[in-house]
Amino acid sequence: MQQRAFTLSPQLGLSVLLLTAMGMPMMIFYAIGILGPLLIADLGIARQQLGWLTTATFGLAALISPWAGALVQRMGSRAGLVSLFALVGLSFLLVGILPGFGGLMAALLLCGLAQSLANPATNQAIAQAVPASRKAGMVGLKQSGVQASALLAGLVLPPLTVAWGWRGALLIWAPLAVMFAVFAARKLSGKAAVAPGLTVRPGVPNGWLRLLMSIQLCAGLALSSFMTYLGVYAHQLGVSAVAIGAMISSFGVMGIASRVILTPLGARLRDETGLLAGLFLLASVSLWVLQQADQLHHWPLWLGVIGMGLSVAATNALAMSMLLRDARFGGVASSAGMVSLGFFGGIAAGPPLFGWFLEGSAGFAAAWSVLSGVVLSGALLCLALCACLRRG
Repeated sequence: MQQRAFTLSPQLGLSVLLLTAMGMPMMIFYAIGILGPLLIADLGIARQQLGWLTTATFGLAALISPWAGALVQRMGSRAGLVSLFALVGLSFLLVGILPGFGGLMAALLLCGLAQSLANPATNQAIAQAVPASRKAGMVGLKQSGVQASALLAGLVLPPLTVAWGWRGALLIWAPLAVMFAVFAARKLSGKAAVAPGLTVRPGVPNGWLRLLMSIQLCAGLALSSFMTYLGVYAHQLGVSAVAIGAMISSFGVMGIASRVILTPLGARLRDETGLLAGLFLLASVSLWVLQQADQLHHWPLWLGVIGMGLSVAATNALAMSMLLRDARFGGVASSAGMVSLGFFGGIAAGPPLFGWFLEGSAGFAAAWSVLSGVVLSGALLCLALCACLRRG
């Protein structure tokens, strides 16, 4: 029994590290959704400006992602993860110090830098340290860290905000990030994937990878718009701040379940594209259900949130699993960087576009309808990728 406990502990430590690496940079994403009404009131901004916080963070992540993948291949997953946690810690520290809307946006840029390292560094760690038979399961587990972050944010941010204000509620994550930076430095080897003398530059994505990037662009657009404005929409319908936090936690629970279950399931299929298309279709139905809520009936909101957690939240995990499974997409870290470019580009572009439709005469009705069109486009792109992969 002692020998069995010893052999499991390294994998357990790696699982915790990778799950946390995916979750910590995303904490601010869910925080914006939960704290949105409070940020609007406290900072004196219009509701469409809220989306620019997400855009600043993930726009930078999108710009850096192609180089981040190549950089991680050069410097190794240990240095990549240590840098990630250090950047997150500094970002949350500055959130508590820098004043005003501009100061908050500047602080969140560092979270964008950290986010660009997350998928390449964790994918490379899995490629180097996890047996082939367990890779898909580990990808699903580490990608569930994104949704675990939603669960944790929804549970703890509302009471922390009541106790210490929204700045204090975010500042508390800085020392935790530093602790995990030390853990990463001790846990992982410093082995790089390429010779250190090679130039760090992004490769040119092939046709298959471009399609997968486009699919993830749609996923990012849908996910960021939904999560940024869910709190504002629910608040408009009379939902309390505690209930909004609970909704985002339920999104996190469903996202964890879908990523952990569907990623290994997808690896048993010929390819994951048909499953991806089905998830986008479920997201479209979920957005329709969401719109049936009103001041007296909030249950469609809950169903819509649960449906989005089960569907679009799982698509990035499946995409990352495809990169590890199919060499046609390119190198593990570099292709992850390019897919992250599409995903983060969508996350960055979604909230301002959603906010633009929101300010029209039709308000949320128009914005949700456009978002439904985005996820249906994602489903069509999945079918196109399926056809291309089967042609070889």
